[in-house]
Amino acid sequence: MKPCMRLASPWNTKFRRTWLAAALALAPGLLWAQLRPGAGSAETQQLCSGCHELERSISLRQDRDGWKATINKMISLGAQGAEQDFSAALEYLSSNYPAQALPHLNVNTAKAIDFETRLSLRRSEAAAVIEYRTKHGSFKSIDDLKTVLGVDPAKIDMKRDILVF
Repeated sequence: MKPCMRLASPWNTKFRRTWLAAALALAPGLLWAQLRPGAGSAETQQLCSGCHELERSISLRQDRDGWKATINKMISLGAQGAEQDFSAALEYLSSNYPAQALPHLNVNTAKAIDFETRLSLRRSEAAAVIEYRTKHGSFKSIDDLKTVLGVDPAKIDMKRDILVF
């Protein structure tokens, strides 16, 4: 039996090694560039990036109580870490990514990610809102929104002041 011969390709040998070296050299800088430097950034990076991309974590822009609720939600969903790491992440997020005045959320045009981040809905809840809107048409009031099966009405009530129909 003859040994297999590799065909020459740009992905073989020198080109592949050069490309891989360049990618590995840039990767740490790209990952860390997503977070502002400061005490707690390493803990935040470690805790959050295990389950999802960091952009999702920091896009929320919440006050301290909001960040605390989000961290507690992540812990209940299985996030692993030491208590002091979660505390450091809470301090870091609340000081570096505070709540901002955001425009109102139009529930008839919003995307699923908007429902997740702005109303703190789970992905399944946001998907249920989109599906309901697609089948039944535009929401007319907050009461219409609260009729969506699988969505916690308390979450909607908590954010009612940012919703427009």
